[in-house]
Amino acid sequence: MSDITMTYPLGDREVNRLGYGAMQLAGPGVFGPVKDEARAMQVLRDAIASGVNHIDTSDFYGPHETNQLIKKALHPYPQDLTIVTKVGARRDAKGGWLAAMEPEALTQAVEDNLRNLGLDVIEVVNLRSMLHPAKPKEGSLAPQLEALLTLQARGLIRHIGLSNVTATQIAEAQAITPIVCVQNMYNLAHRQDDELVDQLAQQGIAYVPFFPLGGFSPLQSDRLNEVAASLNATPMQVALAWLLRRSPNILLIPGTSSPEHLKENLASGSLHLSDEVMEKLNTI
Repeated sequence: MSDITMTYPLGDREVNRLGYGAMQLAGPGVFGPVKDEARAMQVLRDAIASGVNHIDTSDFYGPHETNQLIKKALHPYPQDLTIVTKVGARRDAKGGWLAAMEPEALTQAVEDNLRNLGLDVIEVVNLRSMLHPAKPKEGSLAPQLEALLTLQARGLIRHIGLSNVTATQIAEAQAITPIVCVQNMYNLAHRQDDELVDQLAQQGIAYVPFFPLGGFSPLQSDRLNEVAASLNATPMQVALAWLLRRSPNILLIPGTSSPEHLKENLASGSLHLSDEVMEKLNTI
């Protein structure tokens, strides 16, 4: 069975493990308007037609551009589509990333996401820690979580997740409210969350790796290339298949603005990796 049809709980929903990340639909540097709107809209529609029912986005992609494009391409949304967004950051006039973690900023971000996506309620909102913009940094997120709980009480959010966080921050958050997913950087070459992935799996919590293919610096490895050649697959397909095999609670959100690359990414769900292949890849 292909992992495009294998599911895992995300809040109240069962989502297919292969989803779609909308980050790359915005302009260069995830800033400004999409280069080719018609092509981007086709990618979104092809993803849904292929069985994707989990889209990861944020209103700070663009900003606003990506969510408005999702709405234009897909609204009214399929009943089984789960849209997940992130709050906690904003962009400056040149596209730089800035923290926006004050309660007022989080409220504005949720309201912006709702308006630009054309939703009355967001299924999952991930609090993206910006205590450090590029990596998890210890520090309490309690004030931010309390702000999201206020929005949840207003009926604007169903479930809360975390992004760019440490195990200590997850534990603190779980003492305040249920957490349905964690979104951190993780891929074949960046495995600092190995233990966390397993801990969350034991708790039935989804782990959603961002930059599953390396992000702005794509994964490069002679061993990965060799394995891919032996399987008649691309290195990126093998990298995604490794994540799917790594743990059943991993949900993938690879992003692309290319219909061709979308097909390649989704085909990774049908790629079988033997135990021997997994051992080779685990030493990268």
